[in-house]
Amino acid sequence: MTTVVLIVDDSQPMRELIKMMLAGIAEIVGECSDGADALEAYERLRPDWVLMDIGMKNVDGITATRQIITAYPQAKIMIVTDYNDDDLRRAATDAGASGYVVKENLLDIVDIMAKAEIVDIPAKVVMPS
Repeated sequence: MTTVVLIVDDSQPMRELIKMMLAGIAEIVGECSDGADALEAYERLRPDWVLMDIGMKNVDGITATRQIITAYPQAKIMIVTDYNDDDLRRAATDAGASGYVVKENLLDIVDIMAKAEIVDIPAKVVMPS
C-alpha cells in the first residue's frame, strides 16, 4: 500500500526535494505553498500524511496543523522545518503534530512514517528530539 502525502511548504525547491526523496515510497497527491490552503487541501485529498513547514506567509504551520487536527483528529501531520527549537517542538505537539523534522535531517521523514505505520497507533509517540 502506498502512503499518500500532502506537502505544505512555501519553498518550491524544498517541495521538489521532498518529492524526489519520497519517490517510490509515497504518492504525492498535493502541494500547498501556505498554511491558508492546507485545511481545504486535506479535506479534498485525505492524505495519509501532511508534511508541514512552519514559517509561511499568511498562515503558519502550527496554526494550520491545529486547524486540520481540530477538524480531523486522526490526521498525521509531520512538521518539516528549518527551526530546531524546543518551544516550536512543544507548540507543534500541542497543535497535534505527529512528528517534527528539521530540514537538515530530511531522511528522518521516512523513518517516522515507517515507525508510525508499523505500530499502527497515533504517531504522536514518535517525536525524535
